[in-house]
Parts: sequence; C-alpha cells; structure tokens
Amino acid sequence: MSTEYYDEELEEIRRRKLLELQRRLLEEQKRAEMEARKRAALRVILTPEARQRLANLRLVNPELVEQLENYLIALAQSGRIKVPITDEELKRILAEIYRRTHREFRIKFT
Repeated sequence: MSTEYYDEELEEIRRRKLLELQRRLLEEQKRAEMEARKRAALRVILTPEARQRLANLRLVNPELVEQLENYLIALAQSGRIKVPITDEELKRILAEIYRRTHREFRIKFT
C-alpha cells in the first residue's frame, strides 16, 4: 500500500512539473513572438542609423530604450509621427525626454 501511494504521489509531482514547464514554454514563446513583432515594427519606423543608436543606448539604459520603443510604436500606429524616423529626429526625441525627466540637484552651502 505504501509503494502504491508513493507512486501516485510521485506521478502527481511529475504531472505538476510537466504542466509548469509547458506553461513556461508557452510564456517564452509568446514573449519571443511579441519581441519579433516589435523588432519588425521598429525596422519600419526607424532608419538603420536610428536603430543603431537605440542599440547603443540599450547597453547603458535598457529600461529607457524599452519605454522609448513602445512610445515610438504607439506614435507610429496613431499616425502622429512621420515614418521613418531618422537618427537626427531620434536625437531630438531623446533630448526632449531627457529635458522632461532630468532633474538637476544643487547643493548650496551657506
């Protein structure tokens, strides 16, 4: 009786692990598909030089680039920007984002 119970318990653990692995695989496939769509959209939206600038910036600040890519895709989908975006236009957008988000701290000693 105890080996039968042990076998059933082991089989249940195996089944749960298999389900978890299948779930993870599905999530990874969805994530990869979304990334592929995003890269395809950015190939249309940005010139090669602008894409290279984003790739360089990603090394320094990946979170900013992620947000910027989503922002650019949304702007292009809504028709609010002229496509393709050149490197110069991307520099202006980055400068505007920096201007809006950058805070300068000054310490004054008296």
